[in-house]
Amino acid sequence: MRTQGLARLRGWGGAAAMAVACALTGSLMLVLPEAGSAVRSDKGADQASPASAKGAPARAEECESPEESLSPDDKDGPTIEAIRDRKVKKLIVGVDQNSYRWGYRDPNKATATLEGFDIDLAHKIAEELLGDRDAVLFRAIPTNQRVKAIQTGQVDMVVRTMTITCEREKDVSFSTAYFKTGQQVLAPKSSKITGFDDTLDGKKVCSAKGSTALTKLGELKKKGLDADIGTTVPNQLDCLVRLQLGEVDAVVTDSALAASQAAQDPTVELKGDAPLNTEYYGVAMKKPEKGEDDLVRRVNQVLEDYRKSGWQKSYDKWLKPALGESAGPPAPKYSD
Repeated sequence: MRTQGLARLRGWGGAAAMAVACALTGSLMLVLPEAGSAVRSDKGADQASPASAKGAPARAEECESPEESLSPDDKDGPTIEAIRDRKVKKLIVGVDQNSYRWGYRDPNKATATLEGFDIDLAHKIAEELLGDRDAVLFRAIPTNQRVKAIQTGQVDMVVRTMTITCEREKDVSFSTAYFKTGQQVLAPKSSKITGFDDTLDGKKVCSAKGSTALTKLGELKKKGLDADIGTTVPNQLDCLVRLQLGEVDAVVTDSALAASQAAQDPTVELKGDAPLNTEYYGVAMKKPEKGEDDLVRRVNQVLEDYRKSGWQKSYDKWLKPALGESAGPPAPKYSD
């Protein structure tokens, strides 16, 4: 198997080269410590430690549409004013730096500038809030540290292919949805795996810690999925590398991320005709105190404008080569 994995790596350089680039530039970014700082719930969602999550209000009503958010408003409030009053006036945004075409560093370019679909959105938010699209400080955070980074104030928000879920809304607030996706299987083209079915039985499957993919795999396991889902990694790209090395048989992740990884490596492909479910990405922020919901509402106003002008241009540049034509951004849902 080791020989097979090494052979698969030959002739492919995207993820491996990008992983090296991320390692070299990682000292420039904040990477939150994993050990002792966060725990995973039994559903696999990224969670803050009990101490930091204490007192976080949960929805009183049954959560049926987690993608609903506060209505947009272009007025500034105490949260935004506090950001503007900083000595260094920058919006601090938690991002990924190794998700191809979402948030990554191109190893073929001389600069180490972050780029991608999520990065474009972060720049737009900074431009609208602070008047300068470059008034943003990016901090790279692992998948299972996103909630902790928000709750402890190490970032103002997370723009990192973060799926809106009822479980996560107990700990953070989300903007309206800016992208629609769902869970899908990624495996070698030569594999007999065909999707979320019995072809996964007996196979080793990789997912990221704190991801909705791991949550979904756990649910399927309880329903009889006979796959080994014990391989988890801090970041999704690590799953692709393990797949290339022959250490796992398949990867489960959001279809949008899976398509980008397939674009990196022509020996792998998405399995199944469509995603298993429907999920939405949102901008995650700290749960507001009373009278301090201005940041969530302001970001929703930015998204209102971005859907009309900016979203499609960014999609065509970064995601269209892998995902094809788009039906456009999801329509927003508001709770008030």
